[in-house]
Amino acid sequence: MFTGIIECLGTITQIEKKGSNVSFFIESPISNELKVDQSVAHNGVCLTIEHIENNIHKVTAIEETLLKTSLGFLKPGDAVNIERCLSMNGRIDGHIVQGHVDCTATCLQKKAMDGSWEYVFQFSEKFAPLVIEKGSICVNGISLTCFNVTKNTFTVAIIPYTYEHTNIGHIQENDSVNIEFDIIGKYLLRLQNLNK
Repeated sequence: MFTGIIECLGTITQIEKKGSNVSFFIESPISNELKVDQSVAHNGVCLTIEHIENNIHKVTAIEETLLKTSLGFLKPGDAVNIERCLSMNGRIDGHIVQGHVDCTATCLQKKAMDGSWEYVFQFSEKFAPLVIEKGSICVNGISLTCFNVTKNTFTVAIIPYTYEHTNIGHIQENDSVNIEFDIIGKYLLRLQNLNK
């Protein structure tokens, strides 16, 4: 379980394909602190640490993960948002995030706002009930608040700290991002659908 508060940025140093799986080698300030078999969020996707050497850790995405996330678009040199799992004796500064990406969204607009930035993202309309005005949403693992919500778009505002310390600043129009909707909303929608 995660909170959507990014701990650091990592850099893809190498990518290996084996069958339908893709392994990513990532250099980061915390790679040497990680442990093999530990769950760590990479752009909001929960992946298991497989190997650590020389400040570089290895994770592998299976076909199901590659189909539902934007990880398959990563290339060497790309920045990746990294967050270790929540410590149960700590504060939840963002919101409850599982690291289970629901879908991808496309950046429709990136706009500088004299000290902050606004991004408009488009997602599949089938997820419309899970996006609410001023609700929490996870974009590439970042806990954000959405506004100007429509049936298939939402806007987020990015403060300078988030812009500088995550990979949101690298996102441009037409780029794909990973989206995880609020877990409470997902359970409530499921319950509502079962009681129809």
